[in-house]
Amino acid sequence: MAASGAATSDSAARRNAPEQTDVLVSGGGIAGLIAAAGFGADGHRVICVDPAPPITVEGAAGSDLRSTAFLHPSIRLLERAGLWQRLRPHATPLQIMRIIDAGGAEPVARLTREFDAADLSDEPFGWNLPNWLLRREIAARLDEMDNVSFRPGTATAGLTARSDTAIVTLSDGSRVSARLVVGADGRNSAIRQALGIGVRTTRYGQKALAFAVTHELPHHNVSTEIHRSGGPFTLVPLPDREGKPSSAVIWMELGPEVNRLMELPPEAFAEELNARSTGVLGRLTLATRLTAWPIISQIADRFTGPRTALVAEAAHVVPPIGAQGLNMSLADLTLLLDLSRDDPGSADSLSRFQRRRWPETRLRVAGIDALNRASMIAPRPLRDLRALGLGAIYGIAPVRRMMMKAGLNVT
Repeated sequence: MAASGAATSDSAARRNAPEQTDVLVSGGGIAGLIAAAGFGADGHRVICVDPAPPITVEGAAGSDLRSTAFLHPSIRLLERAGLWQRLRPHATPLQIMRIIDAGGAEPVARLTREFDAADLSDEPFGWNLPNWLLRREIAARLDEMDNVSFRPGTATAGLTARSDTAIVTLSDGSRVSARLVVGADGRNSAIRQALGIGVRTTRYGQKALAFAVTHELPHHNVSTEIHRSGGPFTLVPLPDREGKPSSAVIWMELGPEVNRLMELPPEAFAEELNARSTGVLGRLTLATRLTAWPIISQIADRFTGPRTALVAEAAHVVPPIGAQGLNMSLADLTLLLDLSRDDPGSADSLSRFQRRRWPETRLRVAGIDALNRASMIAPRPLRDLRALGLGAIYGIAPVRRMMMKAGLNVT
């Protein structure tokens, strides 16, 4: 009887024991999915959880109609994760970054400057892909990987982080013991909150509209950022849509103005849209529904805890200027992968991640904050000074190349 009771007790203990893994990624957004693919490609056992399944069809309710421009350094991570061969056929190259100042009395282009990737290398600045498609292709890659388990519909419910392991409780009641927990669960990160890490947040009163358009003129792989007031209006190249040139649009304005635009009848919205675009690509036609989200800057007080690292919007949030947001996130992941080859989540690797990544991120967040504030300027005299500054910077070739390299995060 005693032996039978002991066997039953051992069996129950095994059933209640946490599942073992090398890495648990909390968050199934684009950054979290890429993190799972990256750690999996490096040979680690990975579990990736997210409360909701990824929406992988453009026309589905709740689909993410934003696009992501992967700058050249990020492509190396996508290659490392086995993703680039899947994504490349869908990607549109970004050869030229064009900035237009339309801050005069009328909303017309008064100053145009172009930054050509050919000034730096034979490669484009980067490649642009729709976010809904990224989720589809990355999720398909994870499904191919025997050492990666992607569990949509499962949330992180609790975290106990110790020096030797991190125990994560999931919403289905199960527990996972991980050598490293990667918090990639967004600007309201549950992992960050469980660690007691604070954040510094700047609110601008802005929102961004995201949608896709077709247009009369080809984009010639030129990404265009138009400045007037309220924030930039950005056109980013996409593949042709039903035989017509197409671009993704990010239109930043103060919140009340975005609310007004979204309530306009289609014809009235089309007129506002074409006035704001300065006609740079001819007549624009709305091709998808409108989506909107609030604009903030945010940085966590630190990026690590015991056996835990914060990446992407769990660590930092910036306005969508200069394609910096996700590319900063992939810089987080590249460094974390490099430091995690031997012992993911070790105290030494996380200490080095904090020392190297947090100061650099703080400077970049501050720089993008300054650019956003400049783009919001409303008084005409200040808009005139902004245009003069852009013209002066562009006219000095070494400064122009330095700015392009800084945007790419290369030396």
